[in-house]
Amino acid sequence: MNSTIPLSPSETFPLPRTEPIAIHRVLDLFEKGSPELFGELSEQLDFRIDHYRDETDVAWQVASGLAEMAGVLQRLAQDVFPKGTHILALASQALGQGWFLTRFEQRFFYPVRNCECESITYILSHEDNGKLDFFRETVTTIEERR
Repeated sequence: MNSTIPLSPSETFPLPRTEPIAIHRVLDLFEKGSPELFGELSEQLDFRIDHYRDETDVAWQVASGLAEMAGVLQRLAQDVFPKGTHILALASQALGQGWFLTRFEQRFFYPVRNCECESITYILSHEDNGKLDFFRETVTTIEERR
C-alpha cells in the first residue's frame, strides 16, 4: 500500500475477529492453546505486555525473538492462564503500513486473585510478510467475576 494514500474508513475500523490479520490469528491460536501460534510469529518478534495501575510484577512479560517468546508463553500458561482464556470481543483498526490497534476483551481464571476475571486490553501490533513482528499490549482493567 502506498503510504501517501490515506486509509478509507471502511479499511480502518472495525476489522472484525474474522479478518485474517496476523494479530487476530495469533490471539485465536492463543485462545485455543495451539502451538501453531509460533508459525504466525516473526523470528525478529519484539513483544511486551504492560499493565495500567497494577502492582503485579510483569517484568518477565517481554521477549525478543521466538526462543524468549516460548518462555513467556510457558509462564503465561502457568501463572496467568492456567485454565486458558476465552475471547469475549476482538476488533482491530488498521493504521496503515502493517500497523494495527486492537481492542481485546477476555475472561480467564486468574490465580493471582483466585477467581474468574475479565480484562480489556489494547494491543499495538505490526505484521510483516503476514507474520507478527511487534506486539505491545496494555492491560487496562482486570475485573473480578465471582
